[in-house]
Amino acid sequence: MPLLLLDLDNTLVDRDAAFRAAVVAFLAEYGLPDADVGWVMTVDAGGYTARHEVAAALTDRYGDVAPTAAIRALLDHGAADRVVLARSSREALGTAQAVGWTCVIVTNGRTAQQEAKIRHTGLDQLVQGWVISEAIGHKKPEPEIFRAAAETVGASLCGAWVIGDAPHADIAGANALGLRSVWVSDGRRWTEDSCRPTHIADDVASAISHAISTPGQGAADPAPLEPRSGFRS
Repeated sequence: MPLLLLDLDNTLVDRDAAFRAAVVAFLAEYGLPDADVGWVMTVDAGGYTARHEVAAALTDRYGDVAPTAAIRALLDHGAADRVVLARSSREALGTAQAVGWTCVIVTNGRTAQQEAKIRHTGLDQLVQGWVISEAIGHKKPEPEIFRAAAETVGASLCGAWVIGDAPHADIAGANALGLRSVWVSDGRRWTEDSCRPTHIADDVASAISHAISTPGQGAADPAPLEPRSGFRS
C-alpha cells in the first residue's frame, strides 16, 4: 500500500494556535501583560526554538513572578493539552485509508510531547504509525527519519507522498529522497529557492485529497509555482 508521510505540528494539528492559547492562560494567571503573547510566540518560533532556550528566555523575563515549574508546564504541556484535530482532517485520513493508503506521522520534537498530542487528538486511532525525531535520533529533513517511517509499517518509500508545512524540513526532505510532496501553505507564499513541492494546498485535508487522487508511482517533477496575490509571506 502507498504511504502518506504526514507532519504533525501545524499540518495535521494547529500547534501554534494551541500554544498561543496556553500562553494567554499563563500570562493571565500571573498577571502579566496580554501584549506579551506576541513576544512569546516570536521566541517560540513555531516550536523550532530549542525548549531550553525558550525556558531561559521566559525565566529571564518572568522569573520574578512565575515559578519555574509553571514555565516548564507551559512548554511541556501547554500545546499538547489544547491541540485539536479538525473534522476535515479526520475525515481526510479516513478517506485515505479507505482507498488503501497507509498513513504515518513523521514529526520532529520530543517524544513525550508529540505522543501526547497524537493520543489526545485521537490520531493514534487514525494512522498506522508514527516516528518522532527524539526517539530515533534523526530529524527532518534527514532521510533516515523518512526511511524509519516506512520501516515502522513494513512499507516501501516507492510512491510515497510527504505532506507538511515546513519547507526546510518536510519539502526539503522529500526532495532529497525523490518523493512527491504537498506543502500546506495556510495562506503563505512559497519563497524557497533550494527546494520545491510537487503541489501546494491551503490545508492538510486538501493536501491529502490531492495526493490520494493523483495517479502514478514514484517521484514527480515539481509543478511550476507562480506567485499568487493575496497570500501572506
